[in-house]
Amino acid sequence: MGYWGLILMGWYLLGFVIVKWVLKSVNCWYYERDLGERKYELPPGDLGWPFIGNMWSFLRAFKSSTPESFISNLFNRFGHTGMYKVHMFGNPSIIVTTAEACRKVLTDDESFKPGWPSSTLNLIGRNSFVDISDEQHRWLRKLTAAPVNGQEQLSVYMKYIEDNVVTALEKWAGMGQIEFLTELRKLTFRIIMHIFLSSESEQVMEVLEREYTALNYGVRAMAINIPGFAYHSALKARKKLVAVLQAIVTERRERRRRKTCPIVKKDMMDALMDAEDENGKRLIDEEIIDILVMYLNAGHESSGHITMWATLFLQKHPDVFKIAKSEQEEIVKNRPSDQKGLRLKEVRQMDYLSKVIDETLRVITFSLTVFREAKQDVHIGGYTIPKGWKVLVWFRSVHFDPETYVEPKKFDPSRWDGFTPKAGHFLPFGGGSRLCPGNDLAKIEISIFLHHFLLNYELERHNPGSPTMYLPHTRPKDNCLGRIKRVSTQNVQTRDM
Repeated sequence: MGYWGLILMGWYLLGFVIVKWVLKSVNCWYYERDLGERKYELPPGDLGWPFIGNMWSFLRAFKSSTPESFISNLFNRFGHTGMYKVHMFGNPSIIVTTAEACRKVLTDDESFKPGWPSSTLNLIGRNSFVDISDEQHRWLRKLTAAPVNGQEQLSVYMKYIEDNVVTALEKWAGMGQIEFLTELRKLTFRIIMHIFLSSESEQVMEVLEREYTALNYGVRAMAINIPGFAYHSALKARKKLVAVLQAIVTERRERRRRKTCPIVKKDMMDALMDAEDENGKRLIDEEIIDILVMYLNAGHESSGHITMWATLFLQKHPDVFKIAKSEQEEIVKNRPSDQKGLRLKEVRQMDYLSKVIDETLRVITFSLTVFREAKQDVHIGGYTIPKGWKVLVWFRSVHFDPETYVEPKKFDPSRWDGFTPKAGHFLPFGGGSRLCPGNDLAKIEISIFLHHFLLNYELERHNPGSPTMYLPHTRPKDNCLGRIKRVSTQNVQTRDM
């Protein structure tokens, strides 16, 4: 290459560096231009490329085998500051990664409000809990949480849950090879449908559950409404879900108008239709449907996935399996001879199994983050979160903090022996006023399944080395393909079906 060729190449390289620098600076110029001196109080970080921000690096990490590389890259570039400025899901945002900062954001309702991205609001519904006022949230939370958390209601639901668990395990054992996760999601969906809608046809449940699968793939995707993208498919799924639920709501209203509903205990839909706030306002169909979309989704996705992972961890750790099974055998052994099935007090006595579930919740961290928005300028840890900026509460960093959890990537239920994490250090269901209202029901549901699995079954995976996917939720790529095998029927007292 001649002299002028080298000069030309040098200019090309210089031009490339300048263009890259300009493009990487556009978001900072645009979003920080009105902050004045406050921009110097922002946490370290960068706002990525125009329009896409840091989403490519986020998606690249979470579609690889090393999802922690996204946060690790921020650590390596800017130090362990605990807070980083980024541009995610279409908004300038601050990621908080320490327990103290996460707790502050989750519990300070005077300074923060829900800040879910527009893509999530469009998919889950703007009348659901993800985008309503604090006052509206308190009213609806009280209305919907009591039926899934009260001792009396939990005891009532237990029989339905256990009957379906026993039936499902027996069925799966005779089916040969199955997608364990897929079948678990169907099971947990049936349970949440019973709680909210009493009963629906098998066809309706299959349609709803199938559309929820497509919906979830779009919740953590970029909001690109073009055929071929996950968000586009999720919007189509949302439309189908709304149509099915609208038909159910319309039919229920008509039956109530004609007073043709059978005299049975009210379900959650009845409670929503009867609800009336202090001003006499009732919920319209659109509001009821959005609440149903949210609850039916959250009520089966997390339970199904965590049940699968707890089962896999038990199978992978024979010593843990042995202790957990021994505990369940002891519960059955001490049961009165005339008792059929589990009681709530027995679930509360499952001390070791509770540690297995908590450890699974920690290691898997089903929800990697939640979104808040600063109502005003907020000062945390020496940095300023500007009013209107989004805040991503990064649960994974909290649950994998080696200062709280020794060897954090290791599955070890014994770490919970005599250990109670400080406030903000264990957040599997979020925190503050918007803590997941169904957390107790979820843990009971998982406990009932594991009780019967430990006593009578084992899982034989077809492909134990199946790669793990992390979006929209952590799962084996093959949905845990394998066989459920019955291993013992002796000395085990099960529910008469």
